[in-house]
Formats: sequence, structure tokens, C-alpha cells
Amino acid sequence: MKWNKYRMKTTTEAVDLISYTLGEMGIEGIEIEDKIPLSDEDKKKMFIDILPDLGEDDGVAYVSFYIEPEKDHAETLQEVTEAVKELADFVDIGDATIEKSETADVDWMNNWKKFWKPFKVDDKIIIKPTWEKLPEDTTEDTLVVELDPGTAFGTGMHHTTRLCITQMKKYLKEGQKLFDVGCGSGILSIIGLMLGAGEAMATDVDPNAVSAAIENARVNHINMNQYDVKAGDIITDVDFRHACGDEKYDLVLANILADVIIPLSGVIKDNMKPGALFVSSGIINTKEDDVREALLANGFEILEVTHSGDWVAFTARK
Repeated sequence: MKWNKYRMKTTTEAVDLISYTLGEMGIEGIEIEDKIPLSDEDKKKMFIDILPDLGEDDGVAYVSFYIEPEKDHAETLQEVTEAVKELADFVDIGDATIEKSETADVDWMNNWKKFWKPFKVDDKIIIKPTWEKLPEDTTEDTLVVELDPGTAFGTGMHHTTRLCITQMKKYLKEGQKLFDVGCGSGILSIIGLMLGAGEAMATDVDPNAVSAAIENARVNHINMNQYDVKAGDIITDVDFRHACGDEKYDLVLANILADVIIPLSGVIKDNMKPGALFVSSGIINTKEDDVREALLANGFEILEVTHSGDWVAFTARK
């Protein structure tokens, strides 16, 4: 089935009022396009190290929306046009012109699942989407991780996640305490517990990630007495950082972004035991030197630097 998509040209000043008005009219699934730079908080919630060049913010914005097929589109558009024009008394609505296009009826939230199949991290670890079957050649000694990332980042397929898993397997000892900062789907801390960690703490600034990590832990039969997941920012929230545990962890994992790892390296030692290890990834190679300088400036001893594709991971000791 084809859906009609309508895209209104307006101003960044008006998008909130227009979106609210469309919602009050029963129109859902609104999309906003503009050139407003992302805030630091937004960047923390995105797995992207190089942002697209949107150009200078020119104050122009587009609001796209869909109208249900069974509705009278001409009548609905007339209502939308009149309602938006009424807002002109309160805010600059710009052109308020509307263009029409067609789009297929696609379940965008779940369509990606058909492209994600079970895959091997290495010879002994396989990550399996919860909706897929294991490959027939899977051996009994393979560690199988069931995963549904939901809307949180972390399928395990990205170079940076594999770098973290490889270093964790190399350095994690039985019974040690693990701290997964920016946990996403929880994949790193869950695998850590399956590899023998005694307990794990996972944190993320996104509450959706916390929900995904808890659900993935349950799917993998993780003992929840060993696993704690919290929403919060250990960089800016001192109380939250201390609540996670002072000088408690033997191994800290952070698969985030270079621009987050750099300030994190200045505070994460509060949570680490003397001699504990800090594995950081999510670092594009153009920022390798910046992260190295931050680690050294904050008193870390760099033990190993590993690469995969254009990505870098540091293993450092407190």
C-alpha cells in the first residue's frame, strides 16, 4: 500500500507549534528537518563520530506528516492549511507551502531486522538475534548471545563492539567486577557475565538502553543479582558516579565516542580499583591522538592500542 507524504516548508521558530497543532488534529508520525546543530546531550545519545555537514542554520525547517488512506486528503489538507495560517498571528510560519509525495507502507522500526542474521564475533562467540535460529554448524562449546537491541545501539556487528569484546576476553578474569559505561543494548556487560565476571554494572544516558539491556539480560538467563543497570551520566553527575561504586571495578568498558571518552577519562578512575583496566572504543582513527593525549594526561598507562577498519580501541591501566 502507498502512503501520501506531505512536507511543509516553514521556520525553525514555528515547528513546535505546528507539530503540536498537527498532533491535536490526530496526525501522527511527524518528522522535522532543519539545520539546527545537535546539542551535546543529543550527541551522547547517538553512535556517530563524524556529523554530516548540514550547512549554516538558515532558519528554514520542514515538517513532514502522513494522512491515513481512508481520510479525505483534500479536506484534511485544507484543515491543516487553515490551522497553520492561524498560527501566523503568534509566530513566523514562513512559506507554509506543502508538497506531496508517495512512500511505501513500511514498518521502519522493524524493517532492519530482516537484514540482521546470526554472526560470529570470533570462533567461540556467536550473537543471535532473538527472532532468528542458530546456524546448523554451531558447536556445543560456542557461547551463544541472544540479542534484541530495540531502539538502543549495539548489535555487536560494528568494529568498535568487536574490539571491546576481543579485549574483554583477553583481560577479564573469573569473578572480576565489570563496569559497562554507555551500555546500549547491554551486549558488552552481558557477554562479560557469560565469560565469568562476578558482577557487572551498566549505565547509559538513554532510558531506552537501560530497558533493552535488562530485557537482553533476562533473555540470556543472566542472574539479575549479579547485574545492575542504571540510567544516568557519570561524567556530569558526581552523585550518580559515586553511587555506581567508588574504586570498585576491575575492568571498565566504554564503547561510546571519542568526544565522550575524552572527558570520561578524567573521572572514571573514581570507579576503578588500583591497577584496574579501562578499555575504550568507538574512536574514529582521526581522533586516536586526541584520546591518547587525554588518557596520558589523566594518568593512565596505555597497554595496548588495537585497530579494526577505521576504528580504534585503547586498553589502559589506572
